[in-house]
Amino acid sequence: MPVAALKYQSGFANEFATEAVPGGLPEGQNAPQKHSLGLYTEQFSGTSFTSPRHVNRRTWTYRIKPSVTHKPYEEYSARLVRSGPFTEVPTPPNQLRWDPVPIPKEPTDFVDGIVTLGGNGDPAMQTGVAIHVYAINRSMEDRFFYNADGEMLIVPQQGALWIHTELGILGIAPGEICVLPRGLKFRVVLQEASARGYICENYGQQFRLPELGPIGANGLANARDFLYPAAAYEDREGIFHIVSKFLGNLWIAEIDHSPLDVVAWHGNYAPYKYDLKNFNCINSVSFDHPDPSIYTVLTAPSAIAGTSNVDFAIFPPRWMVAEHTFRPPWFHRNMMNEFMGLVFGQYDAKTEGFVPGGASLHNCMAGHGPDAETFERASAAELKPQYLGNTLAFMFETQLAVRPTKFALETKILQHEYYECWQGLKKHFKPGADQK
Repeated sequence: MPVAALKYQSGFANEFATEAVPGGLPEGQNAPQKHSLGLYTEQFSGTSFTSPRHVNRRTWTYRIKPSVTHKPYEEYSARLVRSGPFTEVPTPPNQLRWDPVPIPKEPTDFVDGIVTLGGNGDPAMQTGVAIHVYAINRSMEDRFFYNADGEMLIVPQQGALWIHTELGILGIAPGEICVLPRGLKFRVVLQEASARGYICENYGQQFRLPELGPIGANGLANARDFLYPAAAYEDREGIFHIVSKFLGNLWIAEIDHSPLDVVAWHGNYAPYKYDLKNFNCINSVSFDHPDPSIYTVLTAPSAIAGTSNVDFAIFPPRWMVAEHTFRPPWFHRNMMNEFMGLVFGQYDAKTEGFVPGGASLHNCMAGHGPDAETFERASAAELKPQYLGNTLAFMFETQLAVRPTKFALETKILQHEYYECWQGLKKHFKPGADQK
């Protein structure tokens, strides 16, 4: 277990200062004329220079060699990775659902194990998202990855990971998430034999905590529970490779040293992790199932106030308390576009078919809701406080329709019979019946 991975710093987008070697952080100025340890100074900016202070993100790094010391990039096979504008195939208005992507049989690391299910927008225009899953069975040792198109929110479903980054090491397991900023170099190391999970690649404004509005000062995710890594560096020389995602394509370049060579850093543009058990659910105590926005962990705003480029919401273990009302989500149609995944357990609106590692997509104005069996059971259930345990579902909710990839619409893991879960809904209408 890497020792540095345990030295987390707490906060959300706060200003941090950390050094793996005493003297790594210069005193009095960001870029000294000559660093006392012989390190290079490199600023790592995640926003425009003139962004307002409350959203401005940048970090000063002090590293063994600067990032520019690589050979030219050449195109690299994208395999099943796709990017905006997602025009491979026409997008149907159907409800879609997939089984889990199988763990590969051949050796496959994080870069080669990413499979894109869909997305929207365009990374060149810095709007929209790509939604991927990953299934891997090999660690990245001598090659590294960075994404110039967007930040990556990773949701593990099976298997814990060490994520070695330029700014330190993050350990994540199912039930936790991490966010890797745009442009950050990293490698993914398995803690178990294999791993699988979900990725939201956010082309737009960075994820942040949602405003609480009428909820008040407390609730949902708290800033103190977001953890950032302490500085940890690799001083390795040899033949290494960096894979870059840039304008939708993958590129690869050779470099003669590990690019994870940052000895010290200070700033507020850094990777972070969050344990979803720390989420404080706000729920109904009177009637009606609340809108999913009440479960938002992180949001990436769009240019339109009140509308998100993408929200990350979760449905964790929680109490359901309400008076004389249907407990699962009601049947609904809405403007937002909902991609759901299941980390463990069972989702309360679907009794079968939606399994851990699987996914569903309900685009805008596509009717969806509980399956027939869930509806009948919930309509007759005793109305008393109920604890939903052993469950963790999540949703990437975005303002633009999610366009599935060709793979997503043709793969064997697509559940062509998904629509049948609603076909058993019965007609209960009785005109003239007494109303009580």
